[in-house]
Amino acid sequence: MERSSGILLHITSLPSPYGIGDLGPCAHAMADFLDSAGQKRWQVLPVNPTDGINGHSPYSCFSAFAGNPLLISPRQMVLDGFLAQSDLRNVPAFEKTSVDYARVVAFKDKVFDTAFERWKKNGAREDYDNFCFTSRQWLDDYAAFVVAKRVFHGKCWNEWPLDLRRRRPRALAQFAKAHAAAIQRQKFIQYLFQGQWHKFKIYANSRGISIIGDISIYVNYDSADAWCYPQFFKLDARGCMKFVSGCPPDYFSKTGQRWGNPVYDWANLKKENYSWWQRRIGHNLYLFDYLRIDHFRGFLSYWQIPAHERFAVFGRWVKGPGDTFFKSLLAKFGELPLIAEDLGEITPDVPALMRRFKFSGMRVLLFAFGGHLKTNPHVPANYPAHCVVYTGTHDNNTIQGWYHTEANPGEKANLTKVLGRFTPRDLHWTMIRALMKSKADTVILSLADVLGLREGARMNTPATKSDNWKWRVDEKMLKPAVARKLLQLTRGSRRA
Repeated sequence: MERSSGILLHITSLPSPYGIGDLGPCAHAMADFLDSAGQKRWQVLPVNPTDGINGHSPYSCFSAFAGNPLLISPRQMVLDGFLAQSDLRNVPAFEKTSVDYARVVAFKDKVFDTAFERWKKNGAREDYDNFCFTSRQWLDDYAAFVVAKRVFHGKCWNEWPLDLRRRRPRALAQFAKAHAAAIQRQKFIQYLFQGQWHKFKIYANSRGISIIGDISIYVNYDSADAWCYPQFFKLDARGCMKFVSGCPPDYFSKTGQRWGNPVYDWANLKKENYSWWQRRIGHNLYLFDYLRIDHFRGFLSYWQIPAHERFAVFGRWVKGPGDTFFKSLLAKFGELPLIAEDLGEITPDVPALMRRFKFSGMRVLLFAFGGHLKTNPHVPANYPAHCVVYTGTHDNNTIQGWYHTEANPGEKANLTKVLGRFTPRDLHWTMIRALMKSKADTVILSLADVLGLREGARMNTPATKSDNWKWRVDEKMLKPAVARKLLQLTRGSRRA
């Protein structure tokens, strides 16, 4: 990446009259705002369909390929002819700064029903048919999976009738025939998502803004991916998980975290030249300009917990695929515009691999004020040029929230040593300025930090399952004065 800066803001956090941020005019308006502020990057969280079990976490999805229907814009559907303006006369009065997922899901289901019925009667089919053909490797199975989840009252795929859960061809064909209309509806929804994403990305790129996507290294057990490719995961003969993912004790949790995803059977993946992962990376390179891979160290070693254990501390490190995996990707794609999430406990083989493949690592300023400042990698004076630096990630508190509710006396004492003079009221701008002036080639600022918001704007608190992923920005806060101040800092640090 060239010397640049941008923001971290998930699509769900955008302003919108429909209860959740979406890919329509509000996303285009944010691209305009970033352009006016001199920003070149926009990083989002995973855009796959959330399962709703973990508070609609974008890191808990039931497909590694499909798009999240909740991100589809009703307004854009009107502009594209899938809805009439009259179809949006009775929009519920949603909250402006928080997502009520249950109400949003109910509202958008009705909107999709209306659009689907209209499209079946009058809609053009050529683009839809082309989308279904080019996406057939994942779309058919995904649509059948979603419909089966509803038919079997939300049960996990491992509790479906035996022939269907084992994907016997006759059972799959019979199910597809019996539920043809419902399966087509799911494909239609994905067609809408793909069209709106394409328009959004083209618009952002036309404003000089690259989109940084985010890939969660793991997928859910109850997902179309595990149902379709059980051989790529460590499952037993009945299809049950033998081991689950997680991490040992760290900054966010003293007892570690039990994420609960199935871990990969890398030996089986290697036998097929990592074909599933190649398709996944290729799909995401189509959606995004750059990819951040969450929990990157999992490709070298990963924390494997016996499925029957309730606590992460009973896990152990297991060797991952390492170089062979990334060599297969390079052979397929020629280049890999990847950002490696290399935070937490990192062994020397991780930065060594990153150097070999020229992947950018991450630094987080909120981690800069503890330990020995001369060796702390998150202190701006210690940044290498080839890295992506953040005020905080989606898992951190905001700067102001951290200062007022989390920072201990030692960390507060180190603020002046790292940043120089500051006032608590303007601490977020002092931190932003420090990142902008650093030699790191890429700076990513949480929009909540640019706006100086407190803990209420936090996106996620790790190891908790309530009140996460709900924050939305109030469009009244996106004032021209904020853009001008950010533009001035960006130009002054030669990032515009």
